[in-house]
Amino acid sequence: MSGRLDALNLDLVTASRVESAGAEWALVRGGRLAVSAGLEATRVLDDLEGETASHAGGPVLVGPASPRNAAALRRHLPWLQPRPLGTRTSAGLGDRLGLATPGHVRAVRAVGGAAAIAPIFPQQSIREMTRTGRTPIEVMDDATWGQFAEGWRDGTGADADHLKTTADIDACLAVGFAMFTIDPGEHVDSAADAADLVTLRAKVAALPWSGLEDSETALRRRYLGESFAVEHLAVAFDEATLLRAAAKYGRAVAHVARLSRHLSKAAGTRPVELEVSVDETDTPTSPAEHYWVAAELKRLGVAWISLAPRFVGRFEKGVDYIGDLGALERDVAAHAALARHFGPYKLSLHSGSDKFSVYPIAARLAQGLVHLKTAGTSYLEALRTVAAVDPALFRAIYVFARERYDTDKASYHVSAELSRAPLPGELKEAELPGLLEQFDAREILHVTFGSVLKELGSDGAPRFKAALFSLLQGNPEAYADNLERHFVKHLRPFVR
Repeated sequence: MSGRLDALNLDLVTASRVESAGAEWALVRGGRLAVSAGLEATRVLDDLEGETASHAGGPVLVGPASPRNAAALRRHLPWLQPRPLGTRTSAGLGDRLGLATPGHVRAVRAVGGAAAIAPIFPQQSIREMTRTGRTPIEVMDDATWGQFAEGWRDGTGADADHLKTTADIDACLAVGFAMFTIDPGEHVDSAADAADLVTLRAKVAALPWSGLEDSETALRRRYLGESFAVEHLAVAFDEATLLRAAAKYGRAVAHVARLSRHLSKAAGTRPVELEVSVDETDTPTSPAEHYWVAAELKRLGVAWISLAPRFVGRFEKGVDYIGDLGALERDVAAHAALARHFGPYKLSLHSGSDKFSVYPIAARLAQGLVHLKTAGTSYLEALRTVAAVDPALFRAIYVFARERYDTDKASYHVSAELSRAPLPGELKEAELPGLLEQFDAREILHVTFGSVLKELGSDGAPRFKAALFSLLQGNPEAYADNLERHFVKHLRPFVR
């Protein structure tokens, strides 16, 4: 390290200091960027904004943590530029507040770093962005600054999660996301599971065959009466099994193919990767349905790196798996075999936060071909920090969350009941953190995050958001420590 920045007596974040592109880069405590350019690299400063002063050895710029400066970091510090991760074991560490990346980095390091599990620090769904009032560039930039502050130089993916439209793709592609999770859930016909044969025939006849580039006759010719060997499985298609798979997932396959083609064309030569997600549906994805979806996507020329089926049992938000672990193990074994057969591609565990009983099963059966996706649990760790530092604020958030729960739960698979959650007035301050361990209270707090962040007070100002952010920014080590402890429990089972 040249040490040119030392002469300025700035309060630098030591972990962030690095030399690259002929310049010395560092974060100033409090959220500013300092860059000292050698005489041969002064053009680097042209990409930045801030105040520039002349010093011995070259100019020095001190500027804000702005979008322009974040983009410059990604341009000149290439390890901050997101990239596809391929089939490596990976974890998406979603951050609804934009403050969690330092804790996420520490957790990944604690289990062996990127050599053990490939991280995705910028990850958020369009739905979450809408509810938090964030944009794709804010998600990207917040993760960039967090990685820079922690001195993370081992790379990251970037997941534009649960995309439903070409406009969603374009917005995230424009700011550098590298992984695109297509969610065709609105096109899945879960009613097909209980339909009789006559109804299934009508549903299949009504499919958008132009989008599938096929005909019902060809569909029957490829599958009807066939049995396909896949490791320990024999995937057989009688008429009911075939028509149920096609009726349930046919429109979803056509939608994924259309969005995949759009992404490929829009990305051009830029490397990107695709995930397919059908987890947010009412009924499980059977092995035969997984086989049919994968076979049809391949036939349509779609390439994907991971797939999230709807597993048996319940993967609810922020709590452990609900269901028969033996049945889940058989289900994961089947889906993992299909992923190896058609890919290999990774099985993706959506709503993966806090599924501690599932992780050993998935890690063992997927044999490293697995992606863990988390998001809301980092928000809950923020609330844990609030409960410890400002119990009154936490209590107010919990009271409000209870008021919002019946409305906000509509778009989530949750089963918490207000009647089972402790009443806020009955709890002493020391008991408040325990709400994060109580099933119903935890889900209530989890799914109301958007309302908490958007709620306005009588003066028109945010009721909770400013106080929440001020507390977390004023206690960054407490938040990072909570995140590291919590995420080590998530990640360690996947380290081989």
